[in-house]
Amino acid sequence: MTTAPAISTTGVARSFGDVQAVRDASFEAHHGQVTALIGPNGSGKTTLLLMLATLLKPDAGQIRVEGHDPLTAPREVRRAIGWMPDILGSWNSLTVRQALDTTARLYEFTPKDAAARADELIERIGLRALADQPSRVLSRGQKQKLSLARALVHRPRVLLLDEPASGLDPAARVELRQLVRELAADGAAVLLSSHVLAELDEMSDAAVYLDRGATATVESVQAAKATARRWRIRALDPAALDAALAATGRPAVGADHLGTLVEITGEADAAELLGQLVAAGVGITAYGPAVGDLEQTFLDLAKGGER
Repeated sequence: MTTAPAISTTGVARSFGDVQAVRDASFEAHHGQVTALIGPNGSGKTTLLLMLATLLKPDAGQIRVEGHDPLTAPREVRRAIGWMPDILGSWNSLTVRQALDTTARLYEFTPKDAAARADELIERIGLRALADQPSRVLSRGQKQKLSLARALVHRPRVLLLDEPASGLDPAARVELRQLVRELAADGAAVLLSSHVLAELDEMSDAAVYLDRGATATVESVQAAKATARRWRIRALDPAALDAALAATGRPAVGADHLGTLVEITGEADAAELLGQLVAAGVGITAYGPAVGDLEQTFLDLAKGGER
């Protein structure tokens, strides 16, 4: 059974005068998945998210969010999405609780239901200690938490998160990662943009690569993933590791402070090499890609563009 995508874009473009921010964005995002939106600064990520959120009109192409066109059915799209921009202004004089209560009332919650939903989100997002503090005293990271809570008020089925981890401390980043995975497990479609690709590797099920306003094709992504990549190996006896690698015909291609680097082509190749090293009696203490999958794919795509 095929499930309709939560988000679908085809040939979407948007310019600002002579600057073409998005020139050809085509992708899908599905319920129950976290989809990473990846690209360098100026690649068009925020512009694309603003179009999905009904806040910018595309010059060309087609967008569907939960089957609705943001141009002709903006109200339906806004009811379906939870939108968390990189920076969302707060009502400085309102407390965290009042801000969430007010947001719920804007979504036509009854006063009783709005208060209950605010209390529920205060617990879930970890805002209990700040609940009765005015928004103006919150730190950047605390405001990010409030922004996320506001995006979740109406229980949206589609989440658009632009740099949600910005300003968060390490513990809060772990909590965010867990929350995002929980939301996807509950059936939400999450489209998440971040500059920290290592975090996206741990959160995402799929990825959309955007560069110079265009999304990478499925074929180019598959070709990038098929390239040889560096894996890092750490062993109890580095000399024994070097000797075993030479014996397999796969000498090290480098080393850093974390271990020895080798070229690997695919997971099957990685499993074969690990088996050979263990059979040779090498005590392996760490074995894995030197760079995360999303980051390496992005770098390989960038190299392809340069060629």
